[in-house]
Amino acid sequence: MIWVLIISLSIIVFSLRYIFLIPQLPVRLPLFIKQALSYSAPCLLTAICAPVILLENHQLRDFPDNPYLWGALFCVITASLIRNMLMTVGLTLLFFYSLIYFIG
Repeated sequence: MIWVLIISLSIIVFSLRYIFLIPQLPVRLPLFIKQALSYSAPCLLTAICAPVILLENHQLRDFPDNPYLWGALFCVITASLIRNMLMTVGLTLLFFYSLIYFIG
């Protein structure tokens, strides 16, 4: 079920961004609509990831022992400092799995 949701949301976001932002399309959108479309992917990613990070079996995870929360915070801080996606993903995975190993 979750994979169907992720794939369908990805198709919707891609099609909306592709149809409205393609340069060859004769339809010209106002600037505020183009800016709103640029925020669609981060909003969907947040909506998908927030329950995974904060919930476990429909209950809030314990704050100090939540490796998902610490991994997400580490990822945001690393991405803002390094600005290299491959290195950010690698460091975040290393950090997250080390947390899982030592905490869990």
